[in-house]
Formats: sequence, C-alpha cells, structure tokens
Amino acid sequence: MAGQTSAAAKRITRKSKTGRSLPNKPQDFQIRFRVIEGRQLPGNNIKPVVKVSICNQTHRTRIKRGNNPFFDELLFYNVNMLPADLFDEIITVRVYDSNSLRSDSLMGEFKIDIGYVYDEPGHSVVRKWLLLQDPDDASSGAKGYLKVSMFVLGAGDEPMLEKKDVNEDQEDIESNLLMPAGIALRWITFVLKIYRAEDIPQMDDAFAQSVKEMFGGDSDKKNLVDPFVEVSFAGKMIRTKVIEKNANPEWNQAVNLQIKFPSMCERIRLTVYDWDRLTKNDCVGTAYLNLSKIASSGGEVEAATGESGLGFLPAFGPCYLTLYGSPREFTGFPDPYDDLNYGKGEGVAYRGRILVELVTKLDVSNEKKIEDIPNDDILVTEKYQRRRKFSLSVVFHSATMLTEGGEAIQFEVSIGNYGNKFDTTCKPLASTTQYSRPMFDGNHYYYLPWSNVKPVVTLTSYWENVSHRLDAVNILQNMADRLEANVTALKTAMLANVSDSRLAEVWLKLIDQVLEDTSCQLPELEGKPNITALDIQIRKLRMFYLENIKESARKLREEATDVKATLPDIEDWLLKVYQMAEEPQNSMPDVIIWMIQGERRVAYARVSAASVLFSTSPVEACGKYCGKTQTVFLKHPQDKTNGAKLPVQLRVNIWLGLSAVEQKFNSYAEGTFSVSAEMYENQALMFGKWGTTGLVGKHKFSDVTGKIKLKKESFLPPKGWEWESDWIVDPERSMLIEADAGHTEFADEVYENESRFPGGEWKAADEQYTDVNGEKSAPPGEIDCPPGWQWESDAWSYDINRAVDEKGWEYGFVIPPDTKPKSWSAAEKMYHTHRRRRLMRQRKKDPKAAADVKGRPPGQDPEGWEYAALIGWKFHIKQRSSDTFRRRRWRRKMAPSDRIGSAAIFKLEGALGADMSADDDSKSSGKDKETATTVFGANTPIVSCTFGKSFVYHLRCYIYQARHLKALDKDSFSDPYAYVSFLHQSKKTEIVHATLNPTWDQTLLFNDLEIYGDPQIIAKNLPDVVIELFDYDQVGKDEFLGRSICPPVLKLSGTTDITPKLLWYPVQNGSKQAGDVLVAAELILKTKADGSDLPIVPPQRAPKLYMVPQGIRPVVQLTAVEILTWGLRNMKPYQLAAVTSPSLIIQCGGEVVETAVIKNVKKNPNFPSSVLFMKVLMPKEEMYTPPVIVKVIDHRPFGRKPVVGQCTIESLEEFRCDPFVEKMDVAPQARMCLMSAPRDVIIDIDDKKPLLASKRDFGVKSTAHLAEKEEETVDWWSKFFASTGDHDKCGQYVQKGYDGLKVYDCELEDVPEFYGLTDFCKTFKLERGRTEDDEDDPSIVGEFKGSFKIYPLPDDPGMPPPPRQFRELPDSGPQECIVRIYIVRGIDLQPKDSNGLCDPYVKIVLGKKVIEDRDHYIPNTLNPEFGRMYELSCFLPQEKDLKISVFDFDMLTRDEKVGDTVIDLENRFLSRFGATCGVPQSYCTTGINTWRDQLRPTQLLQNLARLKGFPQPAFLDDGNRISYGGKDYTLNEFEANKILHPHLGPPDERLALHVLRTQGLVPEHVETRTLYSSFQPNLSQGRIQMWVDVFPKSLGPPGTPFDITPRKAKKYVLRVIIWNTSDVILQEKSITGEEMSDIYVKGWMPGFDDKQKTDVHYRSLGGEGNFNWRYVFPFEYLPAEQLCVVAKKEHFWSLDKTEFRVPPKLLIQIWDNDKFSLDDYLGYLELNLHNIIVPTKTSSKCNIDMIPDDKQPVKPKSVTNLFEQKSIKGWWPCIAEKDGTRILAGKVEMTLEIVTEKEAEERPSGKARDEPNMNPKLDPPNRPETSFLWFTNPCKTMKYIVWRKFKWIFLGIILLLIVLLFVGVFLYSLPNYVSMKIIKPV
Repeated sequence: MAGQTSAAAKRITRKSKTGRSLPNKPQDFQIRFRVIEGRQLPGNNIKPVVKVSICNQTHRTRIKRGNNPFFDELLFYNVNMLPADLFDEIITVRVYDSNSLRSDSLMGEFKIDIGYVYDEPGHSVVRKWLLLQDPDDASSGAKGYLKVSMFVLGAGDEPMLEKKDVNEDQEDIESNLLMPAGIALRWITFVLKIYRAEDIPQMDDAFAQSVKEMFGGDSDKKNLVDPFVEVSFAGKMIRTKVIEKNANPEWNQAVNLQIKFPSMCERIRLTVYDWDRLTKNDCVGTAYLNLSKIASSGGEVEAATGESGLGFLPAFGPCYLTLYGSPREFTGFPDPYDDLNYGKGEGVAYRGRILVELVTKLDVSNEKKIEDIPNDDILVTEKYQRRRKFSLSVVFHSATMLTEGGEAIQFEVSIGNYGNKFDTTCKPLASTTQYSRPMFDGNHYYYLPWSNVKPVVTLTSYWENVSHRLDAVNILQNMADRLEANVTALKTAMLANVSDSRLAEVWLKLIDQVLEDTSCQLPELEGKPNITALDIQIRKLRMFYLENIKESARKLREEATDVKATLPDIEDWLLKVYQMAEEPQNSMPDVIIWMIQGERRVAYARVSAASVLFSTSPVEACGKYCGKTQTVFLKHPQDKTNGAKLPVQLRVNIWLGLSAVEQKFNSYAEGTFSVSAEMYENQALMFGKWGTTGLVGKHKFSDVTGKIKLKKESFLPPKGWEWESDWIVDPERSMLIEADAGHTEFADEVYENESRFPGGEWKAADEQYTDVNGEKSAPPGEIDCPPGWQWESDAWSYDINRAVDEKGWEYGFVIPPDTKPKSWSAAEKMYHTHRRRRLMRQRKKDPKAAADVKGRPPGQDPEGWEYAALIGWKFHIKQRSSDTFRRRRWRRKMAPSDRIGSAAIFKLEGALGADMSADDDSKSSGKDKETATTVFGANTPIVSCTFGKSFVYHLRCYIYQARHLKALDKDSFSDPYAYVSFLHQSKKTEIVHATLNPTWDQTLLFNDLEIYGDPQIIAKNLPDVVIELFDYDQVGKDEFLGRSICPPVLKLSGTTDITPKLLWYPVQNGSKQAGDVLVAAELILKTKADGSDLPIVPPQRAPKLYMVPQGIRPVVQLTAVEILTWGLRNMKPYQLAAVTSPSLIIQCGGEVVETAVIKNVKKNPNFPSSVLFMKVLMPKEEMYTPPVIVKVIDHRPFGRKPVVGQCTIESLEEFRCDPFVEKMDVAPQARMCLMSAPRDVIIDIDDKKPLLASKRDFGVKSTAHLAEKEEETVDWWSKFFASTGDHDKCGQYVQKGYDGLKVYDCELEDVPEFYGLTDFCKTFKLERGRTEDDEDDPSIVGEFKGSFKIYPLPDDPGMPPPPRQFRELPDSGPQECIVRIYIVRGIDLQPKDSNGLCDPYVKIVLGKKVIEDRDHYIPNTLNPEFGRMYELSCFLPQEKDLKISVFDFDMLTRDEKVGDTVIDLENRFLSRFGATCGVPQSYCTTGINTWRDQLRPTQLLQNLARLKGFPQPAFLDDGNRISYGGKDYTLNEFEANKILHPHLGPPDERLALHVLRTQGLVPEHVETRTLYSSFQPNLSQGRIQMWVDVFPKSLGPPGTPFDITPRKAKKYVLRVIIWNTSDVILQEKSITGEEMSDIYVKGWMPGFDDKQKTDVHYRSLGGEGNFNWRYVFPFEYLPAEQLCVVAKKEHFWSLDKTEFRVPPKLLIQIWDNDKFSLDDYLGYLELNLHNIIVPTKTSSKCNIDMIPDDKQPVKPKSVTNLFEQKSIKGWWPCIAEKDGTRILAGKVEMTLEIVTEKEAEERPSGKARDEPNMNPKLDPPNRPETSFLWFTNPCKTMKYIVWRKFKWIFLGIILLLIVLLFVGVFLYSLPNYVSMKIIKPV
C-alpha cells in the first residue's frame, strides 16, 4: 500500500506520471527487444544463444561463441490484445548453451512485466544490463549479464532513440543494472499462506444429487464444487490441493515463491478453479496482489527528506480477498461471462472470498514449493476472522430513463452472498423490491411510478470489522473530492479568463482547504483487534505524505507568484491523495444492485461498501454517499457497447453500518418506514360467477406467483415485531399500468375478424372482435373514451397503411390443431379461411380535464380487483368481457414492539415466518422443510418508505450547442438532436440538420417536478441532468451519438440568485470521447402554485421553442474572418466519378461564404481567387467560439452539387491576430509558370570518383594531393557521424574544422520552430462518410490548403476597418522543379523474412513517376545503409506528394511493403523557412561540403531582404562587413576561434551565409521519418533518415549533389605468432604417473569461420609449450566505425550473404590433445584489438590480474589500440572457470600484427611455417626430445620415457637377475661338486 500512496514506491510514482490512458479494447502493440551483448556468461567453450518469449511468441538470436558474446539483434513482437492483458504478460529472457544437448543447457534467465517497461519514460528500457539467474537454485549467484533495450509501442508511440555512450565499453555493469536506484537485488521468499475460502458458488451439475434425492438420500447441492487455488507470479505457477465437494474449503497451505527482489514483475495472481475429472477446470474467480500497493522502497523519499523507516517489504493480511466474476447462478450451458472470472473486465457478481496472508522472508533455505501451515499459525488467524453484524438499507427514490416498457421490473440488492434471491445457500432476506411496470414519461423514456411510496431493501450480513481501514480511506477520499472540485473550479476560472483578483481568490480557497484537510489525523490503530503489519506501515506513510503536502502547500501560499505555474504541483497532490485513498486490505465486498426483469438479470451496478459505510469516528470518516441520495447508472454485463445503451438510472439512498450503532440510521432516514405482510386472493370466472371453483393449479390465497398456498392465520410477525392493523386490500398501482399511461396521444385498436370455408363467402367469425394476438376484445361501439381523454376522430377507421388490400383486410389460413393463422398476406387466395382488418381511433389528452394522478387510477375496481384474460397473463384495472381470472392484494402492516425509529427495519431478520401446521396438503416432513423454506423466501416482508409531502420544482435546461460530434450519415454529417432527461421527465430539442457542430440555442422547461425529501438535503446531492444525443434518420432507427451529464444549479427561496454558467461537458459514447455539449441547468423550488415566483420565460424563436436568455448566452462581438483558400489536393472520387469542378463553402457562426469554382482540378487545383472575407458575431470568450466548417461541393451535370468532403476546424485561437501589427509576407515572390516536360534520373555516384576530387574551379587553389588525402580520411558519412555525436566514426573530420549538419530525430515538419512548414497555408484533412464503430476517424478523401485570420472589428461602423491580412499573394500557377531525394539509412525496420530480418530497398513515387530501386536491395538487415540519391522532376502543386516506401525483396514471392512515408513538397516550397534546400554552416567551393543551392548566399540574402521589406544588404570592407535590416555584421564575429580550411569561398558569400543562418531558416539537415503501413496504421514499422532538396527550374541548374555512397570496408590482415606457452594446466597423467599435457593453441576472430590451430606440443611436463606458429586472419574493417564487416550465408540455401558488424576481437584457446577421446579445453584469452591489454615482457610477470573483472572499468593505461600500434609482442594470461571463479589456465607468448592489404602484398607471410615463411621467418620450435606421440614412436618411448624414468630400476633388476643366476648355478652345481669331492677327495 505504501507503494501506491507515495513517491517512495518508485514504480507507482512512475505509473502516475506516465499514465495508462488507453481504451479498454483490443488494439495493436509492438514490442521490440534488442539483445546487445552478454558478459560473464558461465561455462567453458560455450556457444550462447538468447531466446525471448513474449505473448506466446518466441524468437531467438544467432548462436555466438565465448563468454562475452556480442549479438546486437533486434526482435519484433506484434500483438493485438487488451492493454490490461498485455501489461500483465511477462517478458522471459533465457540464455542457453547451444553446445549442450542436456536438459541443463539453460544458463540463466530474467523475467519482467510488460507493464513495467510501459511505465518507464518513453515506454522503453534503453541499454540496460539484466542480471541472469538460475530459476531453480536460489542459492546460486549471478549467471552472467545481458545488455538489452526494450520498447513497448502503442498506437502513435515513437521508439526512443538509442545512443551508445562513448565510454560504454568500459562502463560499470552494477551502475547500469535494471533495478530501482540504490537497491541491490537479493533472493527472498514470498510465503503466500492460503487458509480458506467461503461462498464458492456451485460449479458442477446437480444430476447426481437429484438422483440421490429421488431415492430418499440427503442432497447437498450447495457443495457442488471442487475448489483449488492456482498462484501465478513471474511465470511460476503453483497449485494447492483440491478439496472435493466443499463450497467453504480449508486448504491451510503455504506457497513458497523464491525470487530476486525488487522484482520486475508486479502482480501475484490467485485464481480459484473448480477441479473437473474429465473436462477442463472451470475458473471460479481471480484476485490479484499488487506488490506496488503492499510494499514500499522508501529510498527516494528517505534520501530527499532524511526520514527513515518508510520502506518495507511486501506484506499482506491475514485478510480476505474478494472474488468477482459472472453471476453465481449455475447453468449447464457454457457461461457467456466466463472471461469475467479470469479478471478480464469488471466482475458483475460476488463469487466468494479467500483468506490469504503474504509474508516476505529473507531466508531462501526452504526448497519446498508448497507445504502445510502449522496449526499454531492457523489459530493466529482466528482473531482476523471475527465477524460483526452489519445492517444495510437501500431506499429506491426513482428508477428512470428506462428505454423499454413491457415486463415488470424489480431490483435486488446484495452484499456478498447476502441478498442474492437466486442463491439457496443463504438465508432469504428482504433484498428485492416489489415488481413494478414501467410507465411512459410522455416523451422518450419509461420510469417506475413509485410516487410517494418508495420501495426499501434491508438486509443484515456478517463481516470482519475493517472500519479502521475504511475510515482512513473515506477521509482521504473526501479530501481528494474536495481538492478535485477546487482544481476544476480553478481550471474553469483560467479557461474563462477571469480577473487576476478573482483567480487568486479561487486559488487561495483551494490552498486553504488543502491546509485544513492535511491537518486532520487519520484514525489511530491502537486497540484494534485485527491490525496487520501492513496497516501500521500504510498509516505511517499516509501521515508522512499528508505532512509533506501540507508543507508544500504552506510554501506555495507564501512564495507563489504565478497561479498557473502552481497547477502541476496541485495536480500532483491530487494524484497522491487518490493513490493514498486505495486500500488493498478491504475484505468487505461491494454492494451490488441488479435489475431483474422476468426472473432474468438484466443490468447491474457495483457500489463500494466504503462509500456508504457509517463511521462512529468524525463525520469525514463516513462514506461519501452514506445515507445520501446518489445517482447510479446501471450497465449491462460485459456490455459490448461499453455503456452506449443505458439500462436505467437509479436514485438510491444507501446506509451501511454496524448493527450495534444502527440507531444512528434514524438521523439519516427520511420519510416514514413501514413494513407489511402480503398475500393475494385469487378468483376465477365460472359460469358467469366469480369464485374459487375454476382455479386450476392455483390457491384461494397465495403469494404473488400464485403457486404457494397461504393463509392469513399462518403469518407470524418476526421477533420484536407485532401487528399494527388488520388485513386490508391494498392494490399494487405500479403493476396496473395501462398502455396509454404517460402518453398524450394514443391509438385504440380492435381487429375485426371474418372466416369462411375455402371458396365460400366471408362471414363474421365466432369471435368477431379481438386484439392483435387473437384474444377476444370488446366491439368498437362498446369502447368508451377514458376520463381525461377525448376522441380526435368521430368514428373508427380502417388502417390501410400496412400490408393489406384496399379495404384494410389481410388474409390467412389455419392448419389444425391451430385455431388462428400463423401468418397473414395482403392478397386473397382461394384457400384462405380467415381474414381480419385493424380498426383504429385516435384519442388525446383533454387539456381541460384535470386527471387524478395521485389518487386511485380511473376506473379501478372499488374492491381492489385486478383482471386478466387467463391465469398468468398481464393484469389490468378495468374488467373486460374476455377476463376469466382476477386477484387482489391483501396487506397487513407491522410495527416494532420494542424499538422506535426507522432503524427498526433492521430487526426483520430477513423474512416473515409462516405457520404451515394447518396445511392439509402437506407432504412428508422432508417436504415440509422445503416448503417452509420456499414460503419463507416468497413472503419476505414488504418494506417501504412513505413521504408525506412533495416539493414541486421547476427545471430550466439551457442547451446551447455541441461540437466534435461523430458523423453517422453518408454525407459526412449528422442530424443531431438531444433528449434531455431529469428524473421522470424528458424533453427533446429540435433537430439541426447536416452538421457536426449544432447550435440549438434552446431552453427546455420542465414544469411541476415532484421531488420528495427535504430541499436542504437534496441540495447536497442533486439529481443530474442527462443529455443523450441522437442522429435523426428519415429511414430506420435514430442512431445514438453519445451521452453527457450536467449537474444543475439549485435555487431555493431566500437564497442568493446564482446565474448558471454555460460550460462544456464531455459527450461519451461508451468508453469513447464523442464530442462536447455546451449546457447549463438550474433547478428552482416553486413556492407558489401559479409559478409567479419563477424567472421570466425566455423569448421564443418559434411556438414552444424558447431561446437561451441573455445573461446566460455568450456575449458576442463583430469579428472579421479572412479566409485564404489556396486549393484542393488529392480529392478522391465520389460515387465512382472524379471530382473535377469543386468549390468551397465555409460556414462559421451562422454566416456562409462560397469560393469560385475550380474549372479543371487536374490542370490547376488552386482556386482562381484566393481570399474570402466574412463578418461573424463571435463570442468574446474563447471557450464558446464556434468552429469553422469547410464543405467541398462538386459541380456536376444537371445541376447536381453533392458534398464530396468536409472539415471542421475546432480551435480558432491560433488564427487570431492583431491586424495593426505589421508582419512580413510569408509567401515567396517567385513567379510560377508552366515549364518543359519533366525528366527522371537516378544518380548512382561511383565511389571511386568522389566529389572531393572534382575539378570545379571556384577560385580556390585545390591540388590533387589534397583531394586524395581527404578522400582517405573524411567523406560525407564523416560529416554525418560527427553531427550525430559518433566521433569514433568520423575520423579527423572535426579536427579539420569542417562544419556539421543538423540531424533531427523526427520529421522536418514536426520540428517546433518551423511550425509544421504550414506558415503560408495549412493543410486540413477532408472527411467523408459516417464514422465506423471500430474506427476513430472517418475516411480521408482529400486535403484543403488554406489559412484563416481572425480579428475583432470596431463596434462603431463609422470607424475605418482594420487592414486586410492576406495581401500580395504569389501567383498560384504550376511550377516545374527538380527534386533530389537523399536516402541515408534505415533504422529498426520491421522484419519480413522468417529469419527475423528483411532485404530492404527503396521505392519512390512522385505523381505518376515511380522509381523502384529493386536492384540495389540490401540483404538480411534491419538497419540498412542505403546511401542512395534519386533525382526527379515534377510540377507543383499537382505532384506535391512524395511517397517514399521501403520494400522487402523476395526472389519468388511478391515483395512485401515494410512501410512508407509521405512528404508534402508544396508546403516546403511555399514555406518562408526555406525548406527547399537547407542552409549549410559554411560556404565551400570545393570539398565534400561544396555549395549545392541554385543561388549563392548573397542572392538568397537579397531575396530575403525584399520579402521582409528591408533595404538591400550592403557589403563593406571587401565583403568582411555587411549592413542588413538596420544592423551591421562582420565576418570576424562569426569566424572567430574557427579553423579556416582551404575549401572556403569568398568572404562576402561566407558573411552572407552567416547572416542567413540567423534568420531562422531551415539548416542543412537530415530528418528521421517514421514508416507506417496499412497493416498496423498507427504503429511504427521502422524509420529512415533522409532529406529532400527542391529546386525550381526557373532559377537555373542546381549545384553538384552530395556523394552519400556507403563506406566500403578496407581489407586488413591480422598476423598472430604463437611463440611459447607456460604454466599451462597439466590435465593428464602419463603411464609413468607424471602430470603432463599435450598442448596446442587454437585461435580465431569471432564472427569469422577461419579457425586455426598450432601443432601439438606433446608431453609438456611443466606447462611449457614451444610452437613458432603463425596464424593469418584476413578481415574487412571499417576504420571510422571500428567494426569488422562479416558477410556470409547463414544456410547453404540462403540466397544472399548476411552482413554483420562485429567488434574486432581475437580469441585464443589452449587445448589438451587426446587421440582416443575428445580434446580437453584448458583456458581462453579474449582480446579486443581496440583496447588490447598490454602484455608483459616476461612470463614471470604475467598473472591473472592483467585481465580485469568485467564488472570493473578497464584502466586506460593498461590497454592500447593495435590498429594504431600496428604490432605488439609479449605474454598474456589465459583464464578458465572453476566452481564459479576464475583461475589461471596458462600463459601464452604471442606477437600480434595488423597490416593492410597493400602491406600484406609487400611483406607476405604464410600460415604456420609454410612458405612464404618470412616477416619474420619462423624456425621449427626447439622442443625437448621428450615431445613426441608415444603411440607412433615406440623406440623413442622406450628411450625417453621408460629408460629415463626406470633406468636404475632396470639396472638393479639386471644385477639382481645376474646375482640370482649365479646363486642358481651355484645351488645347482653344489651337490654334484660336493659328491665329487666325497667320492674323489683331493
């Protein structure tokens, strides 16, 4: 809530400033999402791709490489949907690793509401970093950053211009993150506790319950629903468990939503569904929790004021959220209002409540998405569910403006489920009025004739007592209403141009009221039992902001000097107070009023419970309408016309309060309240006698339906009540309305019937006289004229104005079993058996007869019977011969036994009891219970309010005129008239034909208005005057134009005489603005019956047609209106014939003038005589000024003069002038004449011969060397980029002192200082035809070029008239011109191909000339650089419209149009601002800025002096000084401190040019024009930058055109020598257990496919590698833009290469080679060649700190530009990622060298060590002998691996083996030796 009440909640403050004033209808939107680049994406050797999902559309970028990819791709999303639905949609951004096929390929995501982006300035987020997160792991940190721009464009919105900062590459990411300022993102958990719900309506079929009931089981129809809750936020969706068969379920579950906070998503959606086993789940209702209303950042205010503790995390409840949606009544058919249950549109009925609590935890350790709530927490909520009894009383004072009579009407009032008559789950209450039949008001509408007895609805209900919240809401609401009324008064005073003293008086009253209001204290919270944490925070914020507003108001009062300047601050206060007056924790449902007709719900209105709630606190805490009569307009559910058709206007008095203080109601109650029981006595006519014998299915005494049997004795008064009188007959007069009631004229009709056998003679039928339905009727002779009426004719006549024959008969035949014909025809056939004719007799009210309108209706039965022809038919008062059924109403009044006062009605407790024990027809006990319940509901007590005295008023409505009405006729106009309604009377104005701005000048008199109630009380809440405007049609039904509401001024006797003031009130047609009406009304209390105390009757213009009297009508003054009628353009055919001879009719203030006829539009569309003059009586006050209506008529053969177009000029303020102030002639004086035939040329300038190298001699020495040098350094694009601020793309242009041009971000005609280039004449769109329902504008059929001058004329006719304003006009003949169109580039074009790009080319249309530049399309781009110039010739004004279209080239299919723009060349030609050729900043005779105009600056200055009436300019001091317009100028003034380059021209020309630039002329420029298409007429389809030069041929040939050919990329070669590596990570172990790596190095330039790698350095044991290997990367480069140009086909089937521009980067990777598995990635190094990191000379000094973290800016000293240094050598570190941190993966020694293509040819080098191996020559690396592949070299393996490692082991083994051998030999030979010694001893 704090977020909504203050600027502390940044988002709400932003919303309040931008606003969402969009119509609630589906419309076109365009969402643009630009993916710029990524940083710090996690992973190694990744290939990231970005996927963006919006509104079920998903687009992706191209796949890039590396952890810092550069995308720069624009994605478009076009949608057509409701704004409210769109703003709830979520933008989901996901980054994937395209290399990975696993499910965990998602690297990070980001989500944001579309509404968040729309509420940003410009509806856009420009070049902001998004923090990517892991959606499933709350404990993880950042998953990288993504820089994006987002645009949400509605109709008429222009995208903000993206501009890259110069130092953006070194920016701090943290400082440019998309989040509220000064707030760090952190993980939090939203714990949404869902406890229970109540009053869930039936959602399932009751068939099973009905079967159970048939077999004697207990049915439970109220629990036919299986509810569960679905929680949705930020794309996450969690469901609770399903509680089956329970309308009051208890879930007691907590939903855990783990998000980053502050969140970019706004609303938590809770949707209650009914679970269905087989079919789709049905939606019960939807509620929202807006985070901005239940949280506050506080930072903005705390920083500004020093106040602390204003911010708080989202919190809510425990509190009930109310569900609204479709009507509760269950039907087996599809619900037509099901969308309401999803929150789409205003819910029309209460659907239940859900008890929830939101707690924000900073702990994210809980990983369960949903869990049960502990019992302790459930017990805590019990105190928040304590119910109090509330009493509700609604007195219906009037029901008027019903558009149809017929069926009887009743009104139902409900709050929550209490009072719903169709819902059987709640106790029946006296919640409905009695049925009443509408009565005609004598003019147009119907009303319910309640007279002095007003129906009353009373009911009791039980809710939580949230008065501590609603009291504060009402205090703030009342404060806001007072402030808004004062602001309106202040604006009205400003509009009326009142005196300064009066304006200051109004302003001081406003400020004093604000100071008084903000001094009040909001209700204290101490001691309230159900206080929540949000309540405390909201009160703190409210009090702080009230004090803030108070201080601001006090400061304004003391310091303000300009009243108008304070208005924005005051409106900001009003907005803040309204925001503070919203209460998110309002658990009390709205009061809903339904109009019921024939048991059908027809229309409804919702009244906020807070607005009618009584408070025991100060009076300010009571609801705005508590106990006060208010006007309520009912509306149809899901009204397709958005309120165009008004069902009924109610005047109701609603009081809602706690039953404990219901005695307070007595002080609010007016009239006398009475309560009575009611039943009907029924009789039938049998054998000529009335009795109960013929009652079939009816009872002698019953309810109003006749179906429920009642007895007088069975009625029991409610507890606390007793009978006041006996039963009496009391007829219901409001139900016995005759057809002629309210009419002043009426036609009685009777049908005469005859019959025959086929072919026989016609004879009188059995029932000779019937009504239109064939029911028996009295013969004409027996029908008497009712009292108060008189016959207009002497006899009955036959009606022949129908489909009948000449005698009025119509014929038919009967097909059994029918007894009456189904259809009738006018021609007699042989088979016809029946015929009839209509007898009519007109009668009218007798003005002399005083009809008794207050007593019993004339002719009413004295016994109170009412009659009907059959049971169930409509009843009438007077008995007819065809009647067979009658009834009368009995009533018995009750009185409270122990209470007094009006509050006793609340003790009814809902209904009367009925004793059914004596009912002999009773069935089983179960049935008894149901019947008792039925009787209980059918016989609710009748409560009414009787007013003893009525006051008679007189209303005068002064309706003067209307403006801006819709055209509903085919002639482009309407025939408007107005129905003015006030309570039960209405009047009609006269019809004004063929106008959209009618002036009625009419006073409507409403006599004898009876209004019941105290006039002093009525004065506080006056009924409104409702004005409904219609278009009169001779054929068909009159069409509705719109509705307006005007509050009258009340004049009571003894009060000061207040003169009503005519004011403009808006006319609404549904939700659309449909014009304004100028009206005032005064309501006068009549104190004398003869009306002698009334003001004098206004003068009559015709019989009974009164004018607006003097003193109220506007004060007029004789005014001159001069009209410049220049010509007509682009007139479309009318009725398939071209408009050839038009003339103009101009109307203003009742005066009409007409121009001469244009003889031939094709030859010259200008009028022969251009100036008209008219004198008009025009109001002095601007607010009353009538519009000027321009009609174009075409003079056709046979005297036909149809209106072929019209235009209404609404505001004339801009045309007012002072005729005595001399102004310069704004028209050029060059004479126009017909010239030779035009020629068409496309100039395709060869960039190899630029204009700089031209040999034109302008007197300045120019050498070939200078031109060649400049050709290399600067061109026109340098000038363009220098002017746009892209200094990194313009080379040395600025340093050379060259001048720039003006780049406008909009169309030239939209630049404010050039006034739309319409200073000579304006262009007015001509319209024709009716306004379509689905379009805001009718069709445009042409243009009128002209202007107006309006000035007052002297009142004295003897005084000389002021001088005329339009003098010395140019000749209006055609002029031949040369037109040069320069198309520079396109920006963000709408993609047309499936790859998200398009192939644009330009198409030029000028008159009948077409240039289709299809051969020069630019493939696969949304931002093409066209660089094209087109030259054509044309005749102005015939070929004034230059249409520039951009098309998408397609090889096989038809080319699609991207969009187009139209330029009015005539306006530029005629404008005094010199828009034909922009004025440069310098006069150059050579170079890229060579003068291109036809006339030199001195000649232009001479022409300008002649136009302004100045003397010719005089040059002095050899052209260094000039005298012009009475001032002296010197060349030094303008060229001081400027670099004078050799291209400049003579001094006099330069000085003349400098003077010209001070005269407000259009400078040399490039304009940005928006492209539009018919597919989405109001949405931008992209933009083009361009300009147009127009040269009249009569002035000679123009200068040389500019060369704007796009730059060509230069070819460069990057040579990279990989010398050595060191400290590389040792990835593997050898067979001998040593750590080693088989190192090789891979390198490439991102964007290029040429990947090169070194040979492998095997068996690196220390991380060292020796390579001496050269990479050679050729690339194309734009030095001015510092980007590489990559052109390649995206797919093998692609037709063209796609051109990309990427930053020049080098990517180096170190890999470990594996023969039998995939190579292992070790680390990488990414170098930007513009900001390359300076390497170290030695490996030991190289470390990971050399590569800074991307979050930190790079120090300028540590980087260098390789393009400037050309060559660099040293050691760089390579990095890798491990466990989310960077580690050193190795070091690499390299030499980097950039050479041009020419240098590469002069100093060639081969790849690797191939020939030519030079510059420098690379020798094979001196690698260790151990560097080899063991698999292919077994001998070396033994020598260098096995022997070296295990040499001593091998020697030891050999020695051991020798020893063992000797031992073995010794042991083997020892026995033999011993034995020999024994045998042969020595």
